[in-house]
Amino acid sequence: AFKAAVLIQQWYRRYVARLEMRRRCTWRIFQSIEYACEQDQIKLHNFFGYLIDHFTPSSSKERDFISRMFISGESFKEAELEKYCDYESMEVPDSYTGPRLSFPLLPDHATALLEAFKQKQQLHARYVLNLLHETRKHLKQLPNISHVSTCYSEEVTVCGDLHGQLDDLFLIFYKNGLPSPSKSYVFNGDFVDRGKQSLEILIVLFTFLLIYPKEVHLNRGNHEDHMVNLRYGFCAGLITMSRVHGKKILKMIQNVFCWLPLATLIDQKVLIIHGGISDTTDLDVLEKIHRNKFISVLRGKKRKESNRNVEIQEINGESKVEADPAGNEAAPSLSPQPQPDQAPSMANRLEFSRWVRQTVQEQIEWCRRLVDISESEDEELTCSSMVSLTDLDGPCWTRQEEWKQILDILWSDPMPQEGCRVNTVRGGGCYFGPDVTGKILEKYNLQFLIRSHECKQEGYEFCHNRKVLTIFSASNYYEIGSNRGAYVKLGPDLIPHFVQYQANKMAHTLTMTQRQGFPVALISRVEESAFRALREKLFAHTSALISAFKAYDKDNTGRITLSNWATAVESVLHLGLPWRMLRPQLVRSTADGMLEYKSWLDDLAVEQRSQEHVQSSLLEVIYRNRSNLETIFRIIDRDHSGLISFEEFHQTWKLFSSHMNIELTDDGINDLVRSIDFNKDGNIDFNEFLEAFRLVKQSQ
Repeated sequence: AFKAAVLIQQWYRRYVARLEMRRRCTWRIFQSIEYACEQDQIKLHNFFGYLIDHFTPSSSKERDFISRMFISGESFKEAELEKYCDYESMEVPDSYTGPRLSFPLLPDHATALLEAFKQKQQLHARYVLNLLHETRKHLKQLPNISHVSTCYSEEVTVCGDLHGQLDDLFLIFYKNGLPSPSKSYVFNGDFVDRGKQSLEILIVLFTFLLIYPKEVHLNRGNHEDHMVNLRYGFCAGLITMSRVHGKKILKMIQNVFCWLPLATLIDQKVLIIHGGISDTTDLDVLEKIHRNKFISVLRGKKRKESNRNVEIQEINGESKVEADPAGNEAAPSLSPQPQPDQAPSMANRLEFSRWVRQTVQEQIEWCRRLVDISESEDEELTCSSMVSLTDLDGPCWTRQEEWKQILDILWSDPMPQEGCRVNTVRGGGCYFGPDVTGKILEKYNLQFLIRSHECKQEGYEFCHNRKVLTIFSASNYYEIGSNRGAYVKLGPDLIPHFVQYQANKMAHTLTMTQRQGFPVALISRVEESAFRALREKLFAHTSALISAFKAYDKDNTGRITLSNWATAVESVLHLGLPWRMLRPQLVRSTADGMLEYKSWLDDLAVEQRSQEHVQSSLLEVIYRNRSNLETIFRIIDRDHSGLISFEEFHQTWKLFSSHMNIELTDDGINDLVRSIDFNKDGNIDFNEFLEAFRLVKQSQ
């Protein structure tokens, strides 16, 4: 009996260890793909930022258009914003059966909103704009760093990322109670994006903020950012939800976001920030920053004053002055900008499409090398040294320093190693080590830091000798069962007490017998979802993978070793995954340890074509570029109508063509935009935009 018990124990331990290994591998896949997507977003924005910073408008109209296209929240002055988002002129129809708000708000209004949202009702746009207007007035009175004391309440509850998952917020309130004079809350940013109920979360949080201004505190996260919202679904979802008033709501939300406080201090001992810190983080500087200037933190890098002066001279008709080699901006020492060939006649559509495609690709590759120059820098450079490399004059340095302070606290992550280095995984912020944490705590006499920004399997995690606490409140973030959510409660002793949960309706409907196998079933489901996403990623890079495999296939046999397969895949995808461990799930085992890579890639193509009836090579390109194409479409669609007008297309093409030295007349541009407008309604929708991309690619 004893031997049997030992055998059962050994079997069970191996079984649990295998489950844990599967769970960790699945987690790595999801996280690597998420961070790669964030990196793509920042690279894409840097590319457009470079084009804008080197674009000389030929008229005030062009200058105004380009400004509003990328920093739309700043284009409205106070009076203009009030007029544009005028809620008083809106009438609520008698047929409206949803909740109604009147100001000042009362606790009953919050209760009514919660019940309405549970019943899938929506708040009328008039009340949404009124709420945003009042929230903005309140936020403008707050300091950059909020101060909370446990003397006035029994405890303070800190919540992390919610990402549009309203069920998690309902569960937090159910378990912990609603905000009240005796129950304070700090919500640590990332309220929106990815989830489907971002607007509802904002409405609930802003309502409680106005009812209990001393008990509810909101920090800004990296997703409270207009440019990030363009990619991760909040903008598109809001416009879809309210096509009539969605643009006004979005415009006001952009302005509200830039007024959110940047940090919270509890009893002057616990610092709460969304992302993290760096070796240059200075709370004194953070307190003095005009935070409303940063509609998007991604728009922090400004061209130098010398360039602005040169462009002003050009606009005024003065001769262009060459940059002083000793002083002003010096171009990076890269290959010279490629010059396009003479444009073919517009009469030959196919030839013209090929020429445009080739020219754009050449220029994009050249620009990428310019905007992505940090990747070639030594990774051991500290964050502070990276800033000092930038040659900026006085006024620009102040702006740059403020931008970096905000970027670091919104985008940074902790690391176990000492020091501080650029966060190349996310593409923004930095990695900070235990020594950086220790210096900040000592300098400001703090006990520990609370941050969010990273999904954790258990909903929370300590690091840096329990001096940094990560709290993440969006459960089932990647897939149902992928992670728990959590919040932390701090009393006067400032000892953290955690509450974990999983807002999963499926688990509540299972029988006792089904519950016994539920964890295994969940892991299998999450694992399947992760590998499906990974196969899509592999398929999207088919062409690059073939080139990498051929480098190991010197004799052109069509076969490589499994070890070389793992090395080649990582060299293309740069996801940092344990490919040798993941190989059994991605590659069929072979007796001789060799892989027929063309057959393997064909199998990937068949799997994706079963979902999309499109030519394999074309589908690969669409899979690889769809997110970027969606983001580009939304950037060009500056009025967020879901359509690109001819004027928006015309001005955006001017931006590209001026940089690429493409000589194309206004009539030529008009012919080009009409050829993309397939249904001839005078606008370009996303399907037409994607179809134009497909046709140009197909014609190559």
